[in-house]
Amino acid sequence: MHRIMSGIARSLAILGGAVLVALISLTCLSVIGRILNSIGHSQFFKTSGSTLGDYFKFFGPINGDYELVEAGIALAIFLFLPWCQLTRKHATVELLTAVFPKAVNKCLSLLWEIVFAAVIVLITWRLYVGMSDKMRYGETTFLLQMPVWWAFAACTIAAFFASLVALYCAYLRTVETIVGETKHPREGGIEV
Repeated sequence: MHRIMSGIARSLAILGGAVLVALISLTCLSVIGRILNSIGHSQFFKTSGSTLGDYFKFFGPINGDYELVEAGIALAIFLFLPWCQLTRKHATVELLTAVFPKAVNKCLSLLWEIVFAAVIVLITWRLYVGMSDKMRYGETTFLLQMPVWWAFAACTIAAFFASLVALYCAYLRTVETIVGETKHPREGGIEV
């Protein structure tokens, strides 16, 4: 089971990385186009009579780049969640837990694992409801006129897998807490 969850989480994280690279490329191209367009409209080219300014005017920002980045970043976040959960790489603040006994820390870890699983399941459910509403009302983005539900659908699918991984991790943490010192598969131990 751990191999399957690890494969899902790793594949989604790689896809999330590809989405981020695409968004970075889109943003860079849009900024370069905006700069070239500004140069083409500059006072220098207006007064010089050069036709080079006309070529620069051809460039411009990518239409709807903000809309694509907004949807893409949301998707990337949900794609990275399963890997973060499975490898225990979420940001943590451990101000007081260092002084707690080991048993208390194990119980706190179990509590937060269950809470995270419940929250991600709740988010997945609400994303699905939001997607259904966006489909029903036919809402689109302002510039691209792209149906908003597309982004919701992509995020819902990624959140569904994040929910599966979170529930699996909560199960592992529960077994680990009940059984005792069983080494967690996420730390290179045996599978429970």
